[in-house]
Amino acid sequence: MWHILNKEVNSFFDSLIAYVVIVVFLTGVGLLLWVFPETSILTYGYADMYTLFSLTPYVFLFLIPAITMRSFAEEKKGGTMELLLTQPVTDWQLIVGKFLASWLIVVVALLPTLIYVFSVYQLGSPQGNLDMAGITGSYIGLLLLGGVFSAMGMLASSVTENQVIAFILAVFLCFIFFTGFSSVAALGTWGDYAYGIEQLGILYHYNAMSRGLIDLRNVVYLFSLIGIMLLITHLVLNSRKW
Repeated sequence: MWHILNKEVNSFFDSLIAYVVIVVFLTGVGLLLWVFPETSILTYGYADMYTLFSLTPYVFLFLIPAITMRSFAEEKKGGTMELLLTQPVTDWQLIVGKFLASWLIVVVALLPTLIYVFSVYQLGSPQGNLDMAGITGSYIGLLLLGGVFSAMGMLASSVTENQVIAFILAVFLCFIFFTGFSSVAALGTWGDYAYGIEQLGILYHYNAMSRGLIDLRNVVYLFSLIGIMLLITHLVLNSRKW
């Protein structure tokens, strides 16, 4: 499994797309945080990180599928999937190794945003006037969200050998689970069931963590979703032996 992880990370950073994806992510978040008047902290006038944590999940909707789209699709298109399956690794080791590699890349892309936190910390009046509990909870939420989206991207990549299709499927899947349930619950036609429907979506649990309260139920939900997506990926690969 660790060999697979190391191979995937090295392969990703050996390609130009790795640096393009990370630079685009950091530039986009930086522009939203500091430049665009509608979302800029400087325009808003308050030293908080709401813009970063409210908009980054939507950037993740496109960033993470771009990272995961090649996981299995490239192997199948290049004819190397058969070779991988003949190696002394189990299907689970292959899946988990690729998943951890994708998740690690997301973490690497997210780490430089700590510079933005430091900058806002310095700009506070008085200095350091930040909700650190909320920021910590939001970062934990983003890290777990990155894991969930990575698992969904892996699933999308396992069902096709076309990377573009894998990307589109992953974006759709991530979008539906992130905001789809909240949107359906807000229709106003569900009565007492609306709250339960909203809890099925990721946005409800992410928002709860962003308030700085790390409830075990939210963490269990996100890890359970990762496990379910990886399990379905395993079933897909088992149903289509290459």
